[in-house]
Amino acid sequence: MNFTLRREQVVDGDTLSELLEQNPAQAAQAILNAARENIVEAQALLGQILLDGRGIERDPALALRWFEIAANAGHPMARNMLGRCHEQGWGCAADPRQAAVHYRLAAEAGLDWGLYNYANLLATGRGVVMNHEQALACYQRAAHMGHAKSMNLYGRYLEQGQACKADPALAFDWYRRSAEAGDFRGQFSHAAVLADQGHIEQAVAWLRKALVAGNLNFLRVSSQALLQAGHAQIRALAGEYRARLLELESQA
Repeated sequence: MNFTLRREQVVDGDTLSELLEQNPAQAAQAILNAARENIVEAQALLGQILLDGRGIERDPALALRWFEIAANAGHPMARNMLGRCHEQGWGCAADPRQAAVHYRLAAEAGLDWGLYNYANLLATGRGVVMNHEQALACYQRAAHMGHAKSMNLYGRYLEQGQACKADPALAFDWYRRSAEAGDFRGQFSHAAVLADQGHIEQAVAWLRKALVAGNLNFLRVSSQALLQAGHAQIRALAGEYRARLLELESQA
């Protein structure tokens, strides 16, 4: 039996999560019905569940289309997800230049994820001319909005003095904020600072938090970095990182 998804349910993340957990197929049908009724939030969400294959058959090309519909109706996250699709080649050929266009529009709309993703392209020169000053400005703005990943990268710019005056104390504070906000790379950065300051037990605790949340690429790089640590207690964590890496690789 289908049910109607009310507008207030579409914008209530907890309600949607519960619906998708209890009956993914029925929830997906309700989201589809709401999207067809031109509820923009539902259109953006439909794009996401189509991309993830949650409660509905995975269809990146159709996800791209629904993101486009919602983006053209003024939904900033849908615009950001259009950028993700074009960057990653989900439902279309990968095109970093097109991704940059959508990320920039999402950033200009004030979306923290749009600022972060656009900054990543600016920092690496993918799809746009490399511009560390603009990247720094985007990371800084998103960091002040509470975006955990941007906090860590803003801290990196401050620590290295790239496109700005070096300020290690401020950088370390942003690493702490990023760690506390849940970013695994921020947790690793914060742990590195704590270790350098001699707070080994605290560093180990944060490294274990990063281990739980870290993705494959992070674990590959960080497991090698830990082998070079100056403290035996921290070097020992390289084995745990490697074991987690092998576990995730077996699931891929």
